[in-house]
Amino acid sequence: MRKARVAALLCGGLAAAAPASAETIKAHYALSLMGLSIGSAFASGVVEPQTYRIDISMKTTGLANLVNSTKGAASATGGLGSGGPSPATYANTTANSDETRTVRMALGGNSVQAVEVKPAPWDAAARIPVTESAKRRVVDPVSALIMSVPSGQDLAGPAACDRTISVFDGVTRFDVALSYAGAHEAHTKGYSGPVAVCSARYTPIAGHRPDSTSTRYMAENHDMNVWLAPLPEAHVVVPIHIDIRTAAGKLVIDASEFQVGQRRADSGR
Repeated sequence: MRKARVAALLCGGLAAAAPASAETIKAHYALSLMGLSIGSAFASGVVEPQTYRIDISMKTTGLANLVNSTKGAASATGGLGSGGPSPATYANTTANSDETRTVRMALGGNSVQAVEVKPAPWDAAARIPVTESAKRRVVDPVSALIMSVPSGQDLAGPAACDRTISVFDGVTRFDVALSYAGAHEAHTKGYSGPVAVCSARYTPIAGHRPDSTSTRYMAENHDMNVWLAPLPEAHVVVPIHIDIRTAAGKLVIDASEFQVGQRRADSGR
């Protein structure tokens, strides 16, 4: 199975010519800060030739719970084309010791059709307004994790990285610009093989407070990286490792398990 996956990487055009099929993904991620475990996340989904569904859950553990116990769940569905994901629905719930917030969003043509946030941020009046034009040509945070690579391009090459992703999470609008930094061999339970290493930059657009020190810090942060692993049948890449320098130290989100499977797209769920 691994040999077939590597062969598909080396011959990127073969994936587009393969019979219609769907890929399933199941991944466990460990979250650490300064080398100390602070939580875990789980992602599962199905990426078919023209559609996708991704579900993510996370929770803090250990020392992080001494500060603020947090858990959350998010899901997204939509269509998939050569230009990338076109979200249809997005839902997110996060809860900590202070409050529980839910976000529900309907999208079409990569534009927000409706959004509901409960409760609204307490400092909404102090945030930069998100205009209607800022809600066009966007993806939600979960759909942003699926990145299409043009047919014929190497899934571990520059085409995997070189892009700017416009994201709206229901409250804030921001861009994430990725640039190719090289290839790497990743080894974890379920996957050993090449990944694309991307440098990342964060640009706030709207929905944030202009006086926010954390937003300013992230906008000036040059130490953010993501490794993208291949889903050859769909010819897309998804994160297998993320590391970000924060004011509190290095935050690492690393897959301890990364399983990719295949099934017929027309088979039952």
